[in-house]
Amino acid sequence: MHRTLVRHALIAGAALVALAACGTEHHDPSATAHRGTEAAVPAPVKPAEPVKQQVQGLPGMPPVLDPQDVYAADRPNRLSPAVKDFPSRVYVPNTESDTVSVIDPRTYQVIDTIRVGRQPQHVVPSWDMKTLWVNNNRGHTLTPIDPSTGKAGKPVEVHDPYNLYFTPNGRYAVVMASLDRELVFRDPHTMEVRKTVPVSCYGVNHADFSLDGRYFIVSCEFSGELLKVDTEKMEVIGQQKLPFREAMPQDVKVSPDGKRFYVADMMANGMWVLDGDTFGRPTLLPTGKGTHGLYVSRDSREMYVSNRGEGTVSVFDFALNRVTRKWHLPQGGSPDMGGVSADGKVLWLSGRYNSEVYAIDTRTGAQLARVKVGSGPHGLAVYPQPGRYSLGHTGIFR
Repeated sequence: MHRTLVRHALIAGAALVALAACGTEHHDPSATAHRGTEAAVPAPVKPAEPVKQQVQGLPGMPPVLDPQDVYAADRPNRLSPAVKDFPSRVYVPNTESDTVSVIDPRTYQVIDTIRVGRQPQHVVPSWDMKTLWVNNNRGHTLTPIDPSTGKAGKPVEVHDPYNLYFTPNGRYAVVMASLDRELVFRDPHTMEVRKTVPVSCYGVNHADFSLDGRYFIVSCEFSGELLKVDTEKMEVIGQQKLPFREAMPQDVKVSPDGKRFYVADMMANGMWVLDGDTFGRPTLLPTGKGTHGLYVSRDSREMYVSNRGEGTVSVFDFALNRVTRKWHLPQGGSPDMGGVSADGKVLWLSGRYNSEVYAIDTRTGAQLARVKVGSGPHGLAVYPQPGRYSLGHTGIFR
């Protein structure tokens, strides 16, 4: 008797669930006809969405938006309030002309030429994204540019500023003093020295930070080495020689999931791929002659790789772990450093040995324009760009 009552109760409960479901769903007569008696069976319960793992980042660092994508804040046109009113421009440092060419990306015309210090190498957005710093390497100064007006300010004395980065918490600027063989941690606003870290490798120049911001990987161009640096302690905690006799590492980028680092190598003609956490032996992924710059697409699915020695751009697919396309510049060229437009539709690259800049359609690989600039164009910055804060170089945003 007890079992019979329980059985009837279960049947009644199932019927009530089915009636409730019918009351909340849009009725489709044809679907009912096909289901037959299945309408009386309760729909399976959808599993709860998995809770995203929290990342214990560097103290003071803004929280990671998505543990599976360090570039989650860089979606098309997602400009922060700090930069949303800045005019869209491309700032091109000309290393041999000691100038910065300013391009209007809508017209592909140079609209201004700014005189700066000796041998400007890169134009670098500050951590708070309110200032663009021109790295005058041999002039031993940084020239600030106000991106709201495009006007240059008074230069700040900084020795051997080949490149410039910022710690993810905004506490320090990190000057890549290439010839001095130093990493110099400075105040991000005044540029006063806070700590100088001598290194035994030669030619420190490019870097990128881990997902949690607790360490960064640095390339040493002239000795073919990599460094691993503890961000908070400001100490080198790892060093290795790349397994290629004439290695010349350049740009560095972390994968969207933070599990791998990619290091462009101009002599090995490809990218080194390594696990940053273990800092183990890297493997080489060929891309093209003179591999130089690495730029992630706005959807975090691909990375554009400039091959300076052959006038091409390789398109690397993160999920497939391989190059899927290669774009050839008409009449060749020397694509070097640059960045992606705010809407993600245009890749801008300097033509290092051709006194020009290339605008490339990121959907088709077609060349949209070649813009004549000064001599020796190098680390150009497309500005403004999406993101919450800048880690430096020509624009690494989180």
